[in-house]
Amino acid sequence: MTNKQKLLPFIKNIQKPARYIGGELNEVIKDKKCVKLRVAFCFPDSYEIGMSNLGMRILYGVLNDIPDVWCERVFAPWEDMGKLMQEKNVSLYALESGDALSDFDIVAFSLSYEMAYTNMLYMLDLAKIPLLSKDRGDSGKYPLIIAGGTCVYNPEPVADFVDLFSIGEGEEHLSELVGVMMDYKNDHKNDFSKKELLLELAKLEGSYVPSFYDVKYEGKDGTVSEIKPNIQGVPEKVTKRVITDFEKSYYPTKPVVPFIETVHDRISLETARGCIRGCRFCQAGMVYRPYRDRSADKLCCMARDTFDSTGYEEISLLSLSISDYNELGGLVDGLKTWTDKKKVGLSLPSMRIDAFEAEIMEKVNGVRKTGLTFAPEAGTQRLRDVINKNLTEEEILGGCRGAFSKGRTSVKLYFMLGLPTETDEDVCGIPALGQKIIDEYYRNPDKPKGKGVEATMSVSCFVPKSHTPFQWEGQDTLEELVRKQKLLGTHITTRKLRYNWHEAKVSRLEAIFARGDRRLSSALIEARKRGFMFDGWDEYFSYDKWMEVFEAVGIDPSYYANRPFDFDEILPWSHISCGVSEEFLLAEAKKAREGKTTPDCRSKCSACGMQKECRIHRN
Repeated sequence: MTNKQKLLPFIKNIQKPARYIGGELNEVIKDKKCVKLRVAFCFPDSYEIGMSNLGMRILYGVLNDIPDVWCERVFAPWEDMGKLMQEKNVSLYALESGDALSDFDIVAFSLSYEMAYTNMLYMLDLAKIPLLSKDRGDSGKYPLIIAGGTCVYNPEPVADFVDLFSIGEGEEHLSELVGVMMDYKNDHKNDFSKKELLLELAKLEGSYVPSFYDVKYEGKDGTVSEIKPNIQGVPEKVTKRVITDFEKSYYPTKPVVPFIETVHDRISLETARGCIRGCRFCQAGMVYRPYRDRSADKLCCMARDTFDSTGYEEISLLSLSISDYNELGGLVDGLKTWTDKKKVGLSLPSMRIDAFEAEIMEKVNGVRKTGLTFAPEAGTQRLRDVINKNLTEEEILGGCRGAFSKGRTSVKLYFMLGLPTETDEDVCGIPALGQKIIDEYYRNPDKPKGKGVEATMSVSCFVPKSHTPFQWEGQDTLEELVRKQKLLGTHITTRKLRYNWHEAKVSRLEAIFARGDRRLSSALIEARKRGFMFDGWDEYFSYDKWMEVFEAVGIDPSYYANRPFDFDEILPWSHISCGVSEEFLLAEAKKAREGKTTPDCRSKCSACGMQKECRIHRN
């Protein structure tokens, strides 16, 4: 009897039992007798979040396309299910087979958000797998614990828990990794050594095995003084993996279709990967370089195949900046040859106001009209230049003007508080810009008759991220962030301007782990002992309890969150390369302090370090 079968009689008494039963449309079932390697792909959040994640869909499909490999899905059980597992002494299992995670060869975590770290440990605990890599021994008794995702560009806070990190894009890296592991298992049936296997895996570009690197903290104020390999055969600096032929890269046209509503019940059509813009706060814009896209014809085929296998009623064109996709008009035309008939809606997220095309918007409106989402990020031109947004106020107002002329009556605007060099004038510039957008609506003679406008400002707190020009900047103190949030609110003078803000306490914890080193593992272990989980959810997150944890293990949170790093300092992630050179990041950091901008990649190559892989540069 599988672990899932043991719990089935009791699952009906918990919330949303469909999270835990599997059996959905398009799930992959294989004969265990014919499989040589089993992978449990773990998403450290709820089923509804994980099932909406395109990265998980891609890697689930990539691995299951390998005949000898079976990849299954695992999500973080909600608290009621976790308690049921502990009560019945049943360990965490995969949805497809119902088998315990300890039965797998690889347990792979997708880490895209620092606040999910406690859920990774929660899941390992439920799986009855020792948290620390060193406690799992060398015999192969336990699965190999690996992790990937954007968080692993600074893997150090969770380095003590993970055997191997997959740095960069995983489609090819994971395929190679399971191949090496299958060969090793076949050749070493009676003399398995995890250390020996990891040494073979470390030879693959993109593999980072933290146990093979020693870190010393003897610098000024306890900063990192040295990071170097402690074994021969591994690189001094681990470089990310990049998919160079994005046109031919894998796309899941038969994704698993959930039984219950998820965060994004739609087709996520990845039109491009990377970004040409170079916003200095944006980690994704740096680590996903170079910019690569797919042809409109290819995307149209992918979308139709996915619709035929799922029946989803919406297609979202996914990209860091969809308006930078050169074939956007042709793609929309191609999709609308059948989407209107099938009542399938199209949505265009992450539009840049300066590249907004009213004609495209009108075409997309054909089935269902959605609100506009723009990201000015800062309220003043000075600060937009500092962050290299390359967006003027006239371009912002002109883009909104075009949208209002085509019938749009609502707009959502994304901003940040606490950006480097920010002043109170910049903070007050955010509601001032929102007011100008509202005024633009009412003075527009082509606005919809008899309808008012609604603008929503969604304001987050700046979190310094690794491998960005702002990686050296400290975050504002919690008190300063809260003060700025209140200051912004006092300058809103109309009910037509709604103000949503992100909890500053969550952002501070995110900054601690985003800029942290291996010493933070003690805090994560203590948090697990105290039962922390789902820190990304308001009902579970407790800032005060986290401060108690840091005090208990002797860690000063401000050392990581608020301290500016010196330009010549060895950073916790200095041994990880995202391909963008340190020289480029440093030059951008200095230009930011001078208020100077850098053109986008299409306008001029700025020699970021990715020229060899960049098709724009080659052309």
